[in-house]
Amino acid sequence: MPRLKVTQIRSGIGGKRNQRETLRTLGLKRLHDVVVKEDRPEIRGMVNTVSHLVTVEEVE
Repeated sequence: MPRLKVTQIRSGIGGKRNQRETLRTLGLKRLHDVVVKEDRPEIRGMVNTVSHLVTVEEVE
């Protein structure tokens, strides 16, 4: 199964509460944090919610 490499590039400060919580749920705590998640619809939805704060690459 493909995986997604999600990197936080902008801060969640000043954003909506659900966007800050989504970053935390993805496992991103600070700028330039990187997490690798399975490519599932739930993860795609979370990434879509904070698409202006993160970059996404497909790996593997």
